[in-house]
Amino acid sequence: MVMFLFLVVALAVVVAAVTLAVVGGGESGPLPEAAPERLRDPLPVDRPVDRADVESLRFPVAPRGYRMADVDDALGRLAAELAERDARIADLESALAGARAAAHARLDKPEQEEQR
Repeated sequence: MVMFLFLVVALAVVVAAVTLAVVGGGESGPLPEAAPERLRDPLPVDRPVDRADVESLRFPVAPRGYRMADVDDALGRLAAELAERDARIADLESALAGARAAAHARLDKPEQEEQR
C-alpha cells in the first residue's frame, strides 16, 4: 500500500512539473533559431593565400563535424591557387630551359667558328 501511494505521489509530481513547464514556458514563445556559426577568418580574396593563412584557418564545429560548405569553399580556393602556382612554375621552368638552351647555343657557336 505504501508503494502504491508513493507511485501516485510521484506521478502527480511529474504531471505537475510538466504542466508548469508547458504553461510557464509559453510566455516568451518558442526559442528563436540559432544562427549557424560561420567561418570567422576566411581566406583573403585580395591577395594570394600564404602559409600563415592556412595555419590560422579554423572551421566552426557543426553537429556532424565541420560545415561542409565552409570546408568545400576553403579547399576549392586552395586547389585553384595551387593549380595557378603549378602553372606559373611550369611556365618559369620552360622559360629557364629555353634561356639555358639559348645560352648553351651561344657558347657553342664561337667554338664552332674557331674550329673553321
